[in-house]
Amino acid sequence: MPLYDYAPLSGQCETCHGRFEVMQRIADAKLTNCPTCEQACERCVSAVALGGKYSLSQSKIESSGLTQYKKTEKGVYERTAGSGGPPVIFK
Repeated sequence: MPLYDYAPLSGQCETCHGRFEVMQRIADAKLTNCPTCEQACERCVSAVALGGKYSLSQSKIESSGLTQYKKTEKGVYERTAGSGGPPVIFK
């Protein structure tokens, strides 16, 4: 089962420390409230961890349906593999 990250909509919580993880089936509905403090919450997008026996070559990333970005300068990331998402991200 996948592990999902959630965060309260307010951004802060003394009880759950602002972020928590829940193991859920993919078919399960997203949580709307924190099970500890009962504040409204949202599911967060997390980075995919690839490594070990998995190849990080450009062709392997693209065939997996993923997109890779590399930092080119402060706050600017350019797409180096894949076709999803914008070609440049400014943060």
